[in-house]
Amino acid sequence: MTQSDKNPGQSASELISRRIAELGDWRGQTLGRMRKLIHEAVPEVVEEWKWMGTPVWSHDGILCTGESYKDKVKLTFAKGAALKDPSHLFNASLDGNVRRAIDIHEADEVDEPAFKALMREAAALNSAGKAKASKKPKS
Repeated sequence: MTQSDKNPGQSASELISRRIAELGDWRGQTLGRMRKLIHEAVPEVVEEWKWMGTPVWSHDGILCTGESYKDKVKLTFAKGAALKDPSHLFNASLDGNVRRAIDIHEADEVDEPAFKALMREAAALNSAGKAKASKKPKS
């Protein structure tokens, strides 16, 4: 778990837990539930705290970020455009070439098995990219 530059002594996990508690409403509950699903899907996930207070989940690179807004919780997948999404979880940032996002509003239900499958696919994509990078010949 990556330490925060702004909050020395606090791990990213502690900062994420604090953010969830500070939200104190459905957004905190939603972010906490999605965090739990991320850990279930990719047990070796690393939590990071970046960009002045954004929760980030990584595995051989960024998997997704978790932001909270007044009307939604947004999970943005760094390489979402490269992922298969047969359950159509992605509902935001659909026009970009790289990222995709899931916007979760207060009354929304997330297909948990489909979300976990998406997280595992994102981790596999990152790991495959890391393996290719390490096999490149050195010049």
